[in-house]
Amino acid sequence: MSNLPFRSFALPLVLAMFVGCSKVPITGRSQLNMMPESELMGMGLTQYQQFLGENPPLQSSDQRVTMVRGIGDRLATAATAYLKENGAADRVANFTWEFNVVNDPQVNAWCMPGGKVVVYTGLMPVAQDETGLALVMGHEIAHAIARHGNERMSQAMTVQGIGLTLQAFTAENPTMASDLFLQAFGVGGQLGMMAYGRKQESEADKMGLVFMAMAGYDPRVAPSFWERMAAQGGAKPPEILSTHPSDQRRVADLNAYMPEAMKYYKPR
Repeated sequence: MSNLPFRSFALPLVLAMFVGCSKVPITGRSQLNMMPESELMGMGLTQYQQFLGENPPLQSSDQRVTMVRGIGDRLATAATAYLKENGAADRVANFTWEFNVVNDPQVNAWCMPGGKVVVYTGLMPVAQDETGLALVMGHEIAHAIARHGNERMSQAMTVQGIGLTLQAFTAENPTMASDLFLQAFGVGGQLGMMAYGRKQESEADKMGLVFMAMAGYDPRVAPSFWERMAAQGGAKPPEILSTHPSDQRRVADLNAYMPEAMKYYKPR
């Protein structure tokens, strides 16, 4: 049996172990990202434009768009400031922030690499107000800054034995590459049902609280928001069988982290 496929995969993996290790801001968790962020940003821009072509965003004159963009600007400014102050400015060095709203009943929002954020109108009744939206948007921005999607794609390609660079994989199998990308960044799924794992979700919760607090939004709304999300219903397997923290665990963890988040709270 030829060991060429193993070799073609092993070499990129070994190299990635040396060049792809970094620490996530705020939590300090070590992570391995095998995908070049520049390539993910390029792929993200393509997918983002395709998504908006198929799901036309609301007009800029719509009050919901005005609100989302105002929240987004404040969160982006706060996150960038935090990263600069803590030696992690490279995380958003090439981001070009953009915020749009699409008319879709799903309770969802996502942020692609490079700062491309989309909020679904179905999220707004659950968020209830500007602060609730800031919570969710801060959470999604945190996923992008923490490069969780990169981790998910790296893990998926490892599991499936794809021994190719992202560029080569995209050229060889564009449909599969696109599907992996969309799954990794939660495009098309209900909020809380993304591809992110428990550690990544909890990490984004903490980072998002800090970012929204710095932006002037009260992070203490977080537990009640997730309680409202729990009330939405749907199939919820036991936490040990799920890739996400249970609603009860999530609320407990948020309350435990709240004193730290409140240190950053600057009311406006």
